[in-house]
Amino acid sequence: MTRPIATALALLAFAAAPASADSLREALVSTYNANPTITAQRASLRATDSTVAIARAAGRPSVVGTASLGRDLTQVGTLQRVSKGPFLNSGVNLSVPLYSGGSVRNSVKAAKTRVDAGRATLRAVEGDVFVDAVTAYMDVIRDRAIVELNQNNVRVLATNFEATGNRFKIGDLTRTDVAQSEARLSLVRSSLATAQGRLTVSEENYRRVIGKAPGALQPPPPLPPLPVSADQAVQIALLGNPDLISVLRQAEAAGIDVRTARAGRLPTLSGVAAASYVRDFSGVAGFNPNTGQSSALFGSSTSIGVQGRVPFYQGGLPAARIRQAQAIEGQLLEQTVGTERAVVATTRSAFATYQSALGAITANQTAVSANTLALEGARAERTVGTRTVLDVLNAEQELLNSQVQLVTARRDAYVAGFQLLNAMGQAQADTLGLDGGPLYDPLGNYRHVAHNANDWANDRTPTAVATRTVDPAEMPTPATPVNPVGMTGPNQ
Repeated sequence: MTRPIATALALLAFAAAPASADSLREALVSTYNANPTITAQRASLRATDSTVAIARAAGRPSVVGTASLGRDLTQVGTLQRVSKGPFLNSGVNLSVPLYSGGSVRNSVKAAKTRVDAGRATLRAVEGDVFVDAVTAYMDVIRDRAIVELNQNNVRVLATNFEATGNRFKIGDLTRTDVAQSEARLSLVRSSLATAQGRLTVSEENYRRVIGKAPGALQPPPPLPPLPVSADQAVQIALLGNPDLISVLRQAEAAGIDVRTARAGRLPTLSGVAAASYVRDFSGVAGFNPNTGQSSALFGSSTSIGVQGRVPFYQGGLPAARIRQAQAIEGQLLEQTVGTERAVVATTRSAFATYQSALGAITANQTAVSANTLALEGARAERTVGTRTVLDVLNAEQELLNSQVQLVTARRDAYVAGFQLLNAMGQAQADTLGLDGGPLYDPLGNYRHVAHNANDWANDRTPTAVATRTVDPAEMPTPATPVNPVGMTGPNQ
């Protein structure tokens, strides 16, 4: 169990239902391609990728052009002709960072580390959303089965109630027997209504997570092999849980930020070059008494050199930034411990839930078999008068309860098993072996932006990738009133 499960859901192609039914694989592929939580996290990672280019830009040359146009409004008490413009002053300045105290190098390193953290966070989000998708899928299967069980029970009890009424008319049964049959039928109809309501909630949750309404659903495939003990599961989780990996990388990046902040105390050195051009549009050349020099119609100058900056006192700013970075590093180190605790607890809880659900499945299978025999016996004994109508009704209710509990236990075991996979970092698209098209490659965008030095580079305007789930019938029209007839508010 220490190796990645490359074929964790390879059996998702298994089809035990009609070919037209949706499979769990198809539901996960739809979720992976169009769930807004996943697509939003991908966009967040792309934004994090750009921080590497932003950090690198601080160590690259910069070229700035300047230009100004103006007149000299000074009043000169002399008959000497003096040019007052207009003057055009333009220039180009080049600055090349040579030494920055390590701030650029550490900023780039911290940005790269945060990209690693962002990739781990994306994997964590994928796993969490896949757990939601599996849960929604299994909830629909469970609730449809429970509705069907209750519908069958309603039909059986309705037949029993009709037969009881007929036998009462011929004096074979008492009014008490009729009342008991009617009461039990009403209770089961109530349970059916409740089950239908839960099914609607589950189907809407399916549509929210997976992006479409559920059709006919195939039974889920078997889960991959899981750890045999909670300790083994925790060992795998501590190595592969993406939430833990993400916070570890964030803490590492915060430690690098401390070194970046310390660079604020150190000297910086840059190579500089400048070129300027001056143009006098007045056409007047003469002596300027303000400067003691002759004015010219135009002129240019160039210079090159090295410029250093040595900070002697900055009002405590570097120390404040260092303390701030250290405090953030301490915060993330504490969060690392908290995340580790959560991973251990989640893994052990999922393992325990999975094991208990497996035990419940075995027990409920036995209960269903026993209650089926008990119901058949109660019905047979009722015909010879050794059992009452109430005994048969109770046997039918106990069978229904055990069937519902069996369906629920199967759902709980599958969901808990998948949650255990997620806690161990093995419930992501690459480890599940999804084949609904190419997987999202976070390295593609990183290669595209991390080394880009073009000021004019640009990507296309973003559009939503996630699919909407609003039905055409649900779309509002311009004529739809704000408070339609039939809707009541607190003042109505």
